Parts: sequence; structure tokens; C-alpha cells
Amino acid sequence: MKELFVRASSGLIYVAMVTIAMLASREWFLGLFFVFGIFTIYEFLKLVHLKSYIPYILFSFASYFLSYTTFDYRAVYLLMIITLFINLFLLKDILWVNKIPMFGKKKYIAVIFYLMSGFVFLSLIPTVQIDYKPMVIFGVFIVIWANDSFAYLVGKNLGRTKLLERISPKKTIEGFLGGILGALIAGLLIHKFTEIYELWIWLVMAFIASVFGTIGDLVQSKYKRQAGVKDSGAIMPGHGGIYDRLDSVIYAAPFIYSFLELAT
Repeated sequence: MKELFVRASSGLIYVAMVTIAMLASREWFLGLFFVFGIFTIYEFLKLVHLKSYIPYILFSFASYFLSYTTFDYRAVYLLMIITLFINLFLLKDILWVNKIPMFGKKKYIAVIFYLMSGFVFLSLIPTVQIDYKPMVIFGVFIVIWANDSFAYLVGKNLGRTKLLERISPKKTIEGFLGGILGALIAGLLIHKFTEIYELWIWLVMAFIASVFGTIGDLVQSKYKRQAGVKDSGAIMPGHGGIYDRLDSVIYAAPFIYSFLELAT
């Protein structure tokens, strides 16, 4: 009972911090996720046994340039292409490779184009149309949370068929499909109460967030399995580290941003 209370309290504090920062202003949102990014990089570097200050310096520079409302979008598009390419390679690795090659070598590629780029595109999602739209990024988190909640409930009660047992033994295909359903319902409700985008955009975005968010969770699970740890950190009692909380949205963010650039 005490463990459940600690987990619930920790989760509520996290959700409150994210919600308040997003809705307060672009500066608060960028500031909070800069802090989250630093913690996530620290936890990831521990997982892959990389001791270096370079990722922190690069991420600080990237966050500094994101604080400006105008920058060269050609550089953003180039980063987007490279990031999508690297993320798809990570997908290939969790499906067909026993060990993620970048766990043993080319660690900087993973930390820059998977992890840091995930935070960059997460920060860019609410400004796809120049003006900061907090409900867009808040909506993305809502569909991710809905996906996680429905996947857990459906998987626990109806799950029979393992999704990828050698990486995440508890994930089931039934839970995966339940998560997609939950994300689509959340997308429908977000459109009903915000009307920022057309309904089809929210539904496609919810589907992308659900599918690629699940992949992101599997990618992190494989990194943790190879490192021989249960959680990436211990900063959030009952939940683990910041990376544990953001693994889904970090991986999904570049795909969501790419879709919004094409659709809006």
C-alpha cells in the first residue's frame, strides 16, 4: 500500500510539473524539458557506460538555439532526416539483432541523433506553425499517457500473446492494440475540446504516438536489459528515472513533428 501511494504521488507531481510548464509559456516548457533532457542524458550515458561532457555541451547549445523563435529550418529538416534514419535503425536492431550495435560502439550517434534529437523535436512540436500552441504538445502527452494506461489495463486483463518477449516479457499484442485504441479515443476527445487541428490529424498523430511510443519503450527496454538494470535511474520513486518516463515520447517526437510539418 505504501509503495502504491509513493508511486501515485510521484506520478502526480510529474504530471503536474509537465502540465503547468506547458500551459504557462514556451519559456517554462523549454526550461523544464532542458532540465529533463540533462537528467535523461545522464541516465542514458550510465546505461551505455560513456563518460563524457560533450553530450551535455551539445544539448545546451541546441537548447539555447531553440529559445529563439527564428532559426534556419534547413538545418532542422536535415536533423529530422538523420534522426528518422537513426531511429529506424534502432527499430531494426530491436527486431533482428541480439545486441544493439551502438551499445558497444558509436555511442555518440545514439546519444545525439536518438536522445538529444528527440528532445529537440519534442520542443519544436508546439511551434510547427510558428506560434507556440501549448495544447498541441499537451495533447501529444495526453495520447501517450492514454496509450500507456490502456496498454497496461488491456494487457493485464486480456493479454495472452507476447509482443516481443525477449525484450519486454510483460508486453502483449492485446495490450499494444488496447493502447492504440486508448490513444485514438484521447485524440478524438482532444479535437472535441480544442479544435486546433482537424480530427483526422489528431487521429493520425495519436496512432503515430502510440506505435512509435511503444517502439521507444522497447528500445529503452533493450538498452536496460543489455546494461543489466531494471530502471534507468531513481529520481522518481516508484517510477525509476526521467528516461523511464520519457522514453516513449522521445522516440515518437521526430515522427510526430515530421507528420505535422507535412499535414499542417
